[in-house]
Amino acid sequence: MLIQIQAGCLRKLRAAHHLSLSAAMAAISLTQYSIFSKPSILFSRNRVGTFNLSLAFSTSSAVSSDDFHRRKWRLPVGASTVELGGVKIAKEDVVRDDPTNNVPDAIFTKLGMQLHRRDQHPLGILKNAIYDYFDRTYSNKFEKFDDLCPIVSVKANFDDVLVPADHVSRSYNDTYYIDSQTVLRCHTSAHQAELLRRGHTHFLVTGDVYRRDSIDSTHYPVFHQMEGVRVFSPSDWETSGTDATSYAAQDLKTCLEGLARHLFGAVEMRWVDTYFPFTSPSFELEIFFQEKWLEVLGCGVMEQEILKRSGRTDNSAWAFGLGLERLAMVLFDIPDIRLFWSTDERFTSQFAKGQLGIKFKPFSKYPPCYKDMSFWISGSFTENNLCEVVRGIAGDLVEEVRLIDNFTNKKGMTSHCYRIAYRSMERSLTDEEINDLQWKVREEVQNKLKVVLR
Repeated sequence: MLIQIQAGCLRKLRAAHHLSLSAAMAAISLTQYSIFSKPSILFSRNRVGTFNLSLAFSTSSAVSSDDFHRRKWRLPVGASTVELGGVKIAKEDVVRDDPTNNVPDAIFTKLGMQLHRRDQHPLGILKNAIYDYFDRTYSNKFEKFDDLCPIVSVKANFDDVLVPADHVSRSYNDTYYIDSQTVLRCHTSAHQAELLRRGHTHFLVTGDVYRRDSIDSTHYPVFHQMEGVRVFSPSDWETSGTDATSYAAQDLKTCLEGLARHLFGAVEMRWVDTYFPFTSPSFELEIFFQEKWLEVLGCGVMEQEILKRSGRTDNSAWAFGLGLERLAMVLFDIPDIRLFWSTDERFTSQFAKGQLGIKFKPFSKYPPCYKDMSFWISGSFTENNLCEVVRGIAGDLVEEVRLIDNFTNKKGMTSHCYRIAYRSMERSLTDEEINDLQWKVREEVQNKLKVVLR
């Protein structure tokens, strides 16, 4: 019934050319809310320090965890639609013939994969371990949302969490734009304001987030975040003898120190002051793990302006965000972020529901193959654009793209030399295959980036 209503809404909204995709998704979200009377939205941070937001939301799962376990961990080859939060999204809704659209086909294939909702996947195991901590510590007080649609408005992704208009994260070099007003969320904080407006005061949001990024063992254009928010009323802090901000900050630190012990055991911790647009004061939690300091998450006391816009002028709140891949790579000893997307049974069979911290046993000894490429760059050249082109041709066979040399001649022309490492995690690559990939990469780089190869 719900999906039929949603599908009908989407067909009608597609036909209305004056509506943006974000408006369509917002309308569908409201349909879901009116049926279930229970919504969702939030903010979070990734491996290096970032947060998330979104408009569309759902309280019902389109696919159950059991269904995920029975299915292969992949989308059908050539799939033209995906189902997100009970809504079917066509490829042409995401990869569009629009001058502001920069979403490649390869990114569309990641939509709907939802690795964090698979109980036998390292990301799902970690998510559930965090859920367990909050359920036991707060007597199931925190609501959980892990099926929110990643297609969100620019307003939700940036404006609602006070990201400045000139912030670098808004650029087409960093964010995937569907159109000028619609993006693939680049942090789970994209849902924060809407959830607050709907009356939620304790919630966790988990989801896949998207960023145009470099290529190496710890960076990938799709990753997963979790955000947590807790709202306080004046009655909470007035009897404590402290002000609202101090009360929220201390409660936040107590909560997250407990979470770190839950995940890592008895470890040394330290708090580092930092800056985020959406919290003040802001902190990063670091733990001393395997003989080095590891950044675990970012957090802080929510900016009062966010609460004010959400109709909560008299409240205080804290929020945190963490990157699931960053923590899972440490807890499970996973050396390459591409492995999370592997469907090879030698990877998937190593993990089991509820088994946090099983150490990954490498099964690939295949050597990398290196190819260099030099060219004169233009004024519009960026490394993220180069990585998008390389990934579009080679997919997950590209392990790293690294600048190894650059110089500027007397005429003011700048040359870059990049070394591309190709390596499969599952099989040996032939010389013929690598040479063919490199030739296609060179052609695509020259055509799309308007550079002159050397």
